[in-house]
Amino acid sequence: MRAFAFALPPLTALLLLAAGGPAPAQQGLAGHGGPVRALAATPDGAGAISGGFDQSAIVWDLVANRARRILRVHEGSVNAVAALPDGRFLTAGEDGRVAVWAQGSNQPARIDKAHDAPIAALAVDAQRGLYATGGWDEAARLFSLADGRLLRTFEGHRGAVNGVAFLPGGGFATAGYDGALRLWSANANEPARVIETGAPLNALALLPDGDIAAGRADGAVLFFTREGALRAQAQAAEAPIIALAASPDGASLAAASPRGSVAVLDVREARVRFTLNGPGLPVWSLAYAPDGRVLLTGGGDRLVRRWDARTGEHVGAISPQAPGDELAAFAGERGADVFRACAICHTLQPGEDNRAGPTLHRIFGRKAGAAPGYDYSQAFRKLDLVWTPQTVSLLFELGPQAYTPGTKMPEQRVVDAQDRAALIDFLERATR
Repeated sequence: MRAFAFALPPLTALLLLAAGGPAPAQQGLAGHGGPVRALAATPDGAGAISGGFDQSAIVWDLVANRARRILRVHEGSVNAVAALPDGRFLTAGEDGRVAVWAQGSNQPARIDKAHDAPIAALAVDAQRGLYATGGWDEAARLFSLADGRLLRTFEGHRGAVNGVAFLPGGGFATAGYDGALRLWSANANEPARVIETGAPLNALALLPDGDIAAGRADGAVLFFTREGALRAQAQAAEAPIIALAASPDGASLAAASPRGSVAVLDVREARVRFTLNGPGLPVWSLAYAPDGRVLLTGGGDRLVRRWDARTGEHVGAISPQAPGDELAAFAGERGADVFRACAICHTLQPGEDNRAGPTLHRIFGRKAGAAPGYDYSQAFRKLDLVWTPQTVSLLFELGPQAYTPGTKMPEQRVVDAQDRAALIDFLERATR
């Protein structure tokens, strides 16, 4: 909506413009205030973790079709996530940090400083107790999962390291914007094997048999043996491949591009089997469910979508509640139209649960940070602020970063004074 101004990293804005700009949101798991940059399914298949450009990570319940927890600890977009067999998970961000989360916790068990630049890639070897990161500082690093100790640094790329993967036998693979795939031995004294691919590499995926897939900036997907020999190549899109995900059985590989297409490839034959028929939006992230039947996608529409991995059909109405249903009684009202962007994260009526943001029922007269059952950031809890029509109007006039500094509320403003007045009038009636 033109009334809202979203503050996104410059790279995000450029790619959204290149893809033709954002389109109206459709049904899906809603909660992020910006594009969904990262996805991982939990090992039990009942949940997922997502990371967004809005600086948040969300824990999803895929059975109840709702957000369980919204987690805000990163100072920048959450670019990568990984789930562990024991219920823990990791998030890595633009701030160069990796947060380790215990199952069910709203606060990280530990935060590791991994890079002095944004982290672009994350991989976990739970069996060996390791995790690895790739960053914009042209390096990849290996850490102890138990205590965050730095164990090894991989250097040599001449650009951002956009993909990392653990190889069978203790080896390691990195893919860079310099177009190089580097294969590293478990022996730190051995030099890496360097395979030049001729164009920037944006994504890397390890196949179950130990082979490697890399997504290139020209829309090609390259299939390598674990020794680095190019086995096959397939044209998956006419735009850069920015995310890859292999099915658990290794038969299929999903490849996403910023023009909205997601191609599902036959790995053995290195050909596109079908393309998901979804909205023409940037698709930033992919993840298969553990049973391989469902493919999750995260995109520029701020939604997590589910698809039948065998047919490519979209799995139907999976939103906790479609915003249009909640606002049907206010159809045609200017304030309700402005609020539609807020309805992704906030409910209005009594008895409705908190979403990614707290309920707004009876917001006026309530102290900031006091909605029952919602886990606020410490900065928000400490605010000496009561929500009134005037303070809510100022929040959207100035933006959360200026009006509530130190909080993790996604940055958004209603820049038109008449739109703000209509929004406040709507909220005064709809939240009683």
